[in-house]
Amino acid sequence: MLAILKREVRSSFQTITGWIYIAVMMAAFSLYYFANNLSYGAPEISYSLSGILFITIIPVAVLTMRSLAEEQRSKTDQLILTAPVSVGKVVTAKFFGMAVIHTLTVIYMFIMTLVLNLFGSTPVAENIVAVFGYWLYGLSCIAIGLFISSLTESQVISAVLTFAALFIGYMMSGITSLISSDGNVITSILELYDLQTPAEKFMDGVFPVDGVIYYVILIGLMLFLTSQSIQKRRWSFSSKKLTTGAYSAGVVIIAIVVAVVLNLVTAQLPSSIASIDFTEQKLYTLTDDTNTFLASLEKDVEIYVLASEDSMENTVAMTLEKYEEATDKITVTYVDPAKNPTFYKEYTDSSVSSGSIIVVCGETSRVIDYSDLFETSFDYTTYSSTTTGYDGEGQITSAIEYVVSDDLPVAYVIDGHGETSLTGDFSDALSKANITSTTINLLEYDAIPDDAAVVIINAPTSDFSTDDAAKIIEYINVGGNLLVSTSYEADDDMTNFESILSEYGLTLESGLIAEQNKSNYYQNPFYLLPNTTSSDYCAIDYGSYVFAPYAMAITVPEDSDTVSYTTILETSDSAVLKKNVDTATTYEAEEGDETGTFVLGVAAEKTVDDETTSKVCVVTSQLMFTDEADSMVSGTNVSLFTGMISAMVDTDGIGSIVIPVKEYSSSNLTIAASLLITFGVAFVVALPIILIIIGITIWLRRRRK
Repeated sequence: MLAILKREVRSSFQTITGWIYIAVMMAAFSLYYFANNLSYGAPEISYSLSGILFITIIPVAVLTMRSLAEEQRSKTDQLILTAPVSVGKVVTAKFFGMAVIHTLTVIYMFIMTLVLNLFGSTPVAENIVAVFGYWLYGLSCIAIGLFISSLTESQVISAVLTFAALFIGYMMSGITSLISSDGNVITSILELYDLQTPAEKFMDGVFPVDGVIYYVILIGLMLFLTSQSIQKRRWSFSSKKLTTGAYSAGVVIIAIVVAVVLNLVTAQLPSSIASIDFTEQKLYTLTDDTNTFLASLEKDVEIYVLASEDSMENTVAMTLEKYEEATDKITVTYVDPAKNPTFYKEYTDSSVSSGSIIVVCGETSRVIDYSDLFETSFDYTTYSSTTTGYDGEGQITSAIEYVVSDDLPVAYVIDGHGETSLTGDFSDALSKANITSTTINLLEYDAIPDDAAVVIINAPTSDFSTDDAAKIIEYINVGGNLLVSTSYEADDDMTNFESILSEYGLTLESGLIAEQNKSNYYQNPFYLLPNTTSSDYCAIDYGSYVFAPYAMAITVPEDSDTVSYTTILETSDSAVLKKNVDTATTYEAEEGDETGTFVLGVAAEKTVDDETTSKVCVVTSQLMFTDEADSMVSGTNVSLFTGMISAMVDTDGIGSIVIPVKEYSSSNLTIAASLLITFGVAFVVALPIILIIIGITIWLRRRRK
């Protein structure tokens, strides 16, 4: 068998076939690699590998067309039929001979994957999984081509039939969706010959155990059928042709049935076994918070997906599968809008997009629009939108928590003093935390409503009345919670407003802070990027920036018997507090200014009685809780806002589970333009041409001998 393997490999390089395969695959991959990974800077190799999945079927058809068809045409297959080596070993050796050629191209792809690390950080595990998946996909295509080559003497017919078979396998998922969007017996059978879907799972950063099993079974079945095809010609020389033919047909049928059953059984494996999440962001893995919550779920929850199961985005589909496996209290049902276009009207009067999710428990429901499952950013220079994060788990867990809860906490947002409205992402953050937000004017209330979980005072620019301040202070003294931001544009006299902060011993300083440390500001010394401290109130990733433009300073005393303090945001030790901004001539310290480290954000906890604590979080930037400021740091300001709210709202009740957006954190690679041109010329054009020239030269020399 080893001798046959060596002969096959040598034969591939002594003819032009092997050289063409390597050259074409290298050129195709290099072209996609040049466009996606080098020019665009994508760190994921899957973009390039997905692009060549279809292209692969063409060189595979060329590589395999002569493997056995040529043997029949030249009658050298008689050597196989009479060889002392079993037919199975001969077939296996021929397969491995072509597998070596394919593996050489995959090794090149793997090396190019490692090269990306020279230009920045890449998701190494995801890339390795993608390359491995492509390798298995190519081997499966070769096994199919080898089998078809055993059926004919014509290389041309073999190539055409192989291309047709591989094309059908590549397009099978689309074919089955055309037959039935919901699936039926026919589509279930046809899906057993779906070559693309398992490969795409590898490209998504998942190691699909079921996909590996599928490809291994397919390769094994094709090699077995190839052996039986050759054996059939051996039996034609036997007087017992009818008996052996019947036996062969029976064995083939049994082999196919076994392969089908094994694949059907594999398809039923739970996703926790069938797939291993190798993504850096753990996109397909539920967090511990969600799993703990689902384990305690007591009510039945229905999740309706407004899409056919086959058309649903893969990440969302796998997430929903995880929910269904985590507890028997959750049932996921796909509703095809093409068949039931008005289904959503049972739960909302607003129109919803395809792919949206409706979570239902009893009479309570929440609609999650498909667009809310992903976080996007818009580039105004190119007028293009880019997906920057996945929020499927956060939205679904929040919706489940919402529908199973009897009481929801309420956040009252104070209005009437020139406050900045909470809109956009900050309003959505409250909704995601299952906190109902209501805007109130204190003139219309005798006191803060009893159901207030937290009161938000967002950058007032005019002073509170004595009565308004008294209502807030009364709320504090019974254990109420406050989230406060201050405004540098506020009136000079904010005595009543500041009396609220003084209940916690906090004092605002006049003036604006100008940073002198360049790593702590963006473009302008007033555009602060403060240092953050680790605490329950600051739920942001280490190394992430918070944007706090035009911030004031707040004086924080030492802890007392009744009040304790936690610094959340602070400047560097070289910051300057500009006392007279209107007359300042420089960002540096002038007469009357103060220098040092200043607190921009603080949490205080005041003991009201033995069982009650009032909490307040104060930040000193008016623009901090706006979408404009948040967009500068890719959502970190919202994360800080959410962390403060979660730390103050009762953690034993609703809103205690807030799953952050899973950011697509891999930054784009940076590659010099000169290197791009060099690579394009060398690997997309020059190297493939050189390989083909070498192959033609070797082939011509052998023909002349």
